Amino acid sequence: MNSRVHPTDQDKGNGVELTTEEARSGATPHMTRYILSWGLGLVILAFIILLATHMI
Repeated sequence: MNSRVHPTDQDKGNGVELTTEEARSGATPHMTRYILSWGLGLVILAFIILLATHMI
């Protein structure tokens, strides 16, 4: 871990600077966009089916 402490904050103890990977502390597989797309598509499909069945 390559964390740095700001020289002006050494006496406070709260000047730790983390990289993006260290702050995230996990992997981001970019699957969220697909899950959101499928979910939105299924909700729209459900609304279309509900409208079609109640219009008859």
